[in-house]
Amino acid sequence: MTFWLTVAGMLAVTFGSRYAGLALQTELPDFWVRFLHFVPIAVFAALVTPSLEGDFGEGEIRAAGAGIATIVAWRTRNLGLAIGAGMLAFWALRWVT
Repeated sequence: MTFWLTVAGMLAVTFGSRYAGLALQTELPDFWVRFLHFVPIAVFAALVTPSLEGDFGEGEIRAAGAGIATIVAWRTRNLGLAIGAGMLAFWALRWVT
């Protein structure tokens, strides 16, 4: 019963917040628009950072790939390109070592 109450609560909050945003149809202030541009990067960092330690002693390789991805993201401001560069660096370093 608790599981279904939790699911129903999540559904209500998610649907309610999206519906309210569509129903209000107001323009966001520039501060919030600039702020929301950082959300994808923050979510990606929150998902990736805990797994940097890695298994099988490949923590250094993962950190190097993350460093390369960080540099690419910083220089290009493109999350997809940063993910691709980080993965290519990780696979290349893993293949070399």
